[in-house]
Amino acid sequence: MGRLSWEARLAIILVVTSTIIYLVHFVIFHDPEHIGKFMVSDLAFLPIEVLLVSLIVEKVLNERERHIRLEKLNMLIGVFFSEAGTLLLKYFAHLDPYVDSIRKRLIITGDWDDEHFDRVVLGLEDHGYDIEIDRVELEDLRRFLIEKRKVMVRLLANPNLLEHESFTELLQAVFHLTEELAVRPDLDVLPDTDREHLAKDLQRAYVLLVRQWLAYMRHLKDDHPYLFSLAMRTNPFDIDANPVIG
Repeated sequence: MGRLSWEARLAIILVVTSTIIYLVHFVIFHDPEHIGKFMVSDLAFLPIEVLLVSLIVEKVLNERERHIRLEKLNMLIGVFFSEAGTLLLKYFAHLDPYVDSIRKRLIITGDWDDEHFDRVVLGLEDHGYDIEIDRVELEDLRRFLIEKRKVMVRLLANPNLLEHESFTELLQAVFHLTEELAVRPDLDVLPDTDREHLAKDLQRAYVLLVRQWLAYMRHLKDDHPYLFSLAMRTNPFDIDANPVIG
């Protein structure tokens, strides 16, 4: 018995229990015909019971596994924004000449519901996410991104990211920008064509950052109110943001 798996032991226990119950029924009522009829009836319905239980159990287990995976993914996203994402978003917004046209719409409060988030996401589709490349301190940006490269590499290596295309795309965009800046020996002397190329890389990362940030803020509001509170107080689009509760 000790060498059997827990499934085999459980099966034996259930069969023995059922047998004992049938024996008790026979001892009390002395009606083997009745026992036989109900046993056949139960056996006839058994496949349907197995089917129903299997479907329900599988659905519950799949839903639980999906929730666990999403929670792990959002933990990774939180690490990214804590380490680099929020600062990058604040810097890119500072370089956006038209950011004031969307700033008020991105001041997230506790009153926002899913419909409000959806309206904001839809309303941002027309925003150009322009970056004034002449205002970018490329050397400082390169230093910052290289400093955070190990974090991003570890995040990209996480197998859970395979199920989150939008965040994977964001990491790839930021990592690509890092590589573009890292391979250039002198960022102070670049032709206009090269600066335009870097501006597009910056713009790509900026767009994906905003979208992922909104999705992450929605998650925090729904599942982690205490983290959402801090995120609101450090909103990169709020020029009056203050982490101190006053």
